[in-house]
Amino acid sequence: MLVLRSSRLADLPGVELLAQESPVGVTSLPANRDALYRRIQASIDSMAADVGFHGEESYLFVLEDTDSKALVGVSGLVASAGFSEPFYSYRNETLIHASPGLGIHNKIHALSLCHDLTGNTLLTGFYCRDELDFSRWSDLLSRGRLLFLAQWPARFAEGVVSEMLGVNRPDGTSPFWDSVGQVFFGIGYQDAEFYCGVKGRKFIAELMPQHPIYVPLLSDEAQTAMGQVSTDSEVPFDVLLREGFETENYIDIFDGGPTLHARTSSIRTVAQSRLAQARAGAGGSTPFLVATTRLEDFRATVAEAELAGDEIKLPLAVMTALALQDGETVRIAPL
Repeated sequence: MLVLRSSRLADLPGVELLAQESPVGVTSLPANRDALYRRIQASIDSMAADVGFHGEESYLFVLEDTDSKALVGVSGLVASAGFSEPFYSYRNETLIHASPGLGIHNKIHALSLCHDLTGNTLLTGFYCRDELDFSRWSDLLSRGRLLFLAQWPARFAEGVVSEMLGVNRPDGTSPFWDSVGQVFFGIGYQDAEFYCGVKGRKFIAELMPQHPIYVPLLSDEAQTAMGQVSTDSEVPFDVLLREGFETENYIDIFDGGPTLHARTSSIRTVAQSRLAQARAGAGGSTPFLVATTRLEDFRATVAEAELAGDEIKLPLAVMTALALQDGETVRIAPL
């Protein structure tokens, strides 16, 4: 059985292995042990904190195979994007260039560097092993953290955003970065993503131009890549579209991938989740996402269960995996 749970320091080797496997562009999962240690420790501290308003907290979850104890996936939440420094995006805009005397009126597509999305809750660090793609377990890895958000809404913002990986070439380079970032930073895409994951995004404000970038001046390859999703992000993209997320008018500043946005209260898992009393039984035939309501020992899984009123009958194996006592309150959502 696979269980999504809060990360702990003992998970560092497993998280490091997943980070090494994850594609370039998942900046919240840098292949750097010190950075990953800080992310796990920050999650532990956030779980232990008494929080009344979303701030600098971040949460990291791991998907564990309870039989082998191996970690097969990781995902995260940042309570408030850009809390310590602005959360940068490119905003799509249309600029008008007109000359009445010449009878010319042109609409030009431009990109403006902004931090409009600062303050939203951010979904981060999604990665699972290939064999889990488009399965109930990849759903659990992404949606389980939404059950966490639903259980403790005061810890999160009224809006949620998620950056999808943009299109890259087979050699790992980015056509969008080559036309934009490379010009101003003088470093390759992979180096920029790694630096961002380890050191943060402050260098963006220091080096990126503040004036609009005219899209027609970019290479055809870069223009084609804008707003497109990498094959490495097809799984979370599919999950979030089903959750009601929409592509906003923003793209990632590194690879041009789309940014998804949703009002927290409108997210499917959040809106359809409810509390129930867990009862040990034979289970049922309807699959549910089931999560504990313990903050510092959060766990979630997928279970074939039977819902009757305010009680949900769960197989004993699920009760054991989630460390549930008979009658304990859980949060559930339809799979």
